[in-house]
Order: sequence, then structure tokens, then C-alpha cells
Amino acid sequence: MRTPDERFANLPGFPWAPNYLEWQGYRVHYLDVGTGERSLLCLHGEPTWSYLYRKMIPPFVAAGYRVIAPDFIGFGRSDKPVQDEVYSFDFHRNMLLSLIEKLNLSNIALVVQDWGGLLGLTVPMEMPERFERLLIMNTALGTGDVPLSEGFVAWRAYVNKNPGIDCGKLLGRACPQLSAAEAAAYEAPYPDTASKAGVRRFPNLVPDRPDAPGAALSRRARDWWRNAWQGEAFMAIGAKDPVLGPPVMQALRKIIRNCPEPYIHAEGGHFLQEWGDEIAAEALKKWK
Repeated sequence: MRTPDERFANLPGFPWAPNYLEWQGYRVHYLDVGTGERSLLCLHGEPTWSYLYRKMIPPFVAAGYRVIAPDFIGFGRSDKPVQDEVYSFDFHRNMLLSLIEKLNLSNIALVVQDWGGLLGLTVPMEMPERFERLLIMNTALGTGDVPLSEGFVAWRAYVNKNPGIDCGKLLGRACPQLSAAEAAAYEAPYPDTASKAGVRRFPNLVPDRPDAPGAALSRRARDWWRNAWQGEAFMAIGAKDPVLGPPVMQALRKIIRNCPEPYIHAEGGHFLQEWGDEIAAEALKKWK
């Protein structure tokens, strides 16, 4: 299904026009803001969409970046297959690879959080000449050889029991500083339960065993970040994330070659982009 455009009217803090490309018969939405020679590729997680980056886009554009923020298929303004089985690790990853090639992005600073990292961190090893920087927030690699945390297992069970989960209410609880209109913007893409197949599927796609789809790719990516990554890295951690907080992120930092000590936001939670103006400012200080 395709979410009616009127559901995206007058979203607070989100003035940018939509852009679309076709991939395997699906319409994929992305923001394309700024005209700099360096690209900032911002990848959202679950159950969010490119709206999550609205506080980070202005400072990066002001610093001379071209900011690209796509919506994964099943999220935001992108098309939403209603069959759960359509969604897979490779399905989403292949869309990302195609988007980078179709837009011919180069000098990329990869910005990831949550599923943006689970998928996005497996991409640069396929096209290392296109990537030069990494901004990594509360996320992980789905290598399948590390036990899933109790917190994540509980989250997956909750989503499975609540197929019509209200994304706006979830974001409102996780980010209490959001206005009612901002929280509602996260529910805007989903007019009904059928439209939330992607939202339901992401927790179930996290590799939980060594032979799970995506696990071998993620282990290869782990080796690549540890041994082959040549670019700069900046890590920001939302300290109040109960699942992907400081312990998980400090372990991930050891995997990323030349990753300095992280910036820890004491009040930030899992959706750290909601404190994004501060995170962008810290990253830009390091990248000058």
C-alpha cells in the first residue's frame, strides 16, 4: 500500500519536499537536502522514518553537506508491502546498495542508528571507495554469535503481540520532550494495521543464530570495520537506552578501527536523533 500524501501534511519541523526512486517495482522515498560535495547518508531504524533526522539535517546542510535520508520500504513515505514475508535482511540491504548507486553518492558520511546500523554497517565493505566517515548511534551488528539481550527479546515479543503498535505513542514515551504533534508524525505513515508489516518484521529479522539470514554478512562486516576501515568515526551514545546503551556501544566501539572515545548524552535515549542538534554539533567539531 501507499500512504496518502495528506497524512504527511504540516508535520512539525519537517519542511522538505519528497523525492522518489523506483526499486523492484516499489516507490522508495528519500530526502535530498543541500548541495555539498560530501554526502551524509542518514539511515533510520524501527519503527521510525526519515522524520527522525529533522533536527540533524539543518546543521549538517549549514556545514556544507548534501543530506540524503531514505525511508526503508515499509516505512515513512516509501511503499509498504502488506505481506510480512516480503521483508528480509537482504531485501532492505539490496535496496540501500541500489539507492547509493542510483544517486551516485560519494564522499559519504554514513549516519546510523538501530536498524540503520544493522543494515548500514554491512554496506561500506561492498563499496569502500564511496565512504569516508561514520557517525554511529545506538545500534549493533547482527552477527548471530552473540546472545540477544533480555530487553530486546522482550521488545520483539511485545511487537509480535501487538501487530498494530502505535508508533507515535511509543516515541512519545521514549522521548518525553516530544510535542503531541511530533509524536503523531511517527504514526502518520501508517493508516491501519496492515500498513505496519515492516514495523512488525524488523524485530524478527535481527539475526539470532550464526546461520540466520544476514548473520554471515554481519560477521564479514565486523571483520571489515576492525581491519580495513580507513575513514574517520564518531560515536554518540544515548545513555538511557535500556537495550543498546553504553555497554553494547562500548563493545561495538572496539570493533570500529580508529574510533575515538564516544560522546555520551546523559539524557538521550534509544532514539538519539531526537537530541540530534547536539549530536550534529559534536560530530562537526570532530570532523573539522
